[in-house]
Amino acid sequence: MINLMNDYNQAAHPRVLAAIEKLADRRYAGYGLDEECRAAAADIRTVFGCPDGDVHLMPGGTLTNLTAIAAFLRPHQAVIAPATAHIYVHETGAIEAVGHKILTASTEDGRLQPRQIEKRIEEQTDEHMAKPGLVYLSQSTEWGTVYRREELTALRDLCHRHGMVLFVDGARLGYALMSERCDMSPAEFAAIPDAFYIGGTKNGLLFGEALVIVNAALRQDFRYLIKQRGGLLAKGFLLGAQFRAIFEEDLYFCLAKTANQTAEKLTEGLKAKGYAFEVPTESNQVFPIVEAAALPRLEAAILFERWHVLTDQRVSIRFVTTWATTEAEISQVLDLM
Repeated sequence: MINLMNDYNQAAHPRVLAAIEKLADRRYAGYGLDEECRAAAADIRTVFGCPDGDVHLMPGGTLTNLTAIAAFLRPHQAVIAPATAHIYVHETGAIEAVGHKILTASTEDGRLQPRQIEKRIEEQTDEHMAKPGLVYLSQSTEWGTVYRREELTALRDLCHRHGMVLFVDGARLGYALMSERCDMSPAEFAAIPDAFYIGGTKNGLLFGEALVIVNAALRQDFRYLIKQRGGLLAKGFLLGAQFRAIFEEDLYFCLAKTANQTAEKLTEGLKAKGYAFEVPTESNQVFPIVEAAALPRLEAAILFERWHVLTDQRVSIRFVTTWATTEAEISQVLDLM
């Protein structure tokens, strides 16, 4: 089977695994208070140009989202997010479970627009309704689409005018920053949101995300809150070693760029065969539209996700490429398609 189901279907990049193996005969302090984590945080601050950023290494994305959002909001406040947002669709009500309502906005391609946020703010009229306090978005989005610098800056400015926080889920941040559609360096991106995280699980790490809190007003007691939510990993040095390895010689960005280039080759090959797409390919996710009758044959050879039923005869599907997806696999997929 050719696995294009997701971007976390292999253990980790060999250099990351080698970095973990080197820890075998060493002993470290617990809970991220070790030299590996300190060095990883310093690397992240350097790469993302935020020397004062408060860096916290977390085990996974859902835990990072719920811990950050619960920390950044007061009890009566709500989150505004796209209707396709990971926190709304794929996190089993985790945000609601920590006490915050999610107010959604329908989008054409997963990207929030200022007018959609304004509309949700206007609808929450008084103290009988949850008050919007944070805007959540993903870079790249659940559709693989990428926000441009001007778009993110406009969203940030809108949030700050209304006293709200802009929080960016960066589970696939590497793919966004390496997209040909992206017009920001890592440092230019990091200067925009109040907080964001750098996804490792979906780009070469065994596990792990790195939360960066840029806005100093959001940092108070954050380690207490990580511990309370179960996210303070006793063997935190395992996270530190992985992030050190992935940012050495820009490996993080090289892996993401490779996956994007593979996705582009797949897209161009499908276009040449006459396929249409539900959204344009902007990173490592590809959404071709196929005949429903072809699905059983394709699913016998390729792992992928059925995305949307468009008509009785036509369905969009999702292919996801990784740093390990080969050109030979792409050729096989194109032959099967």
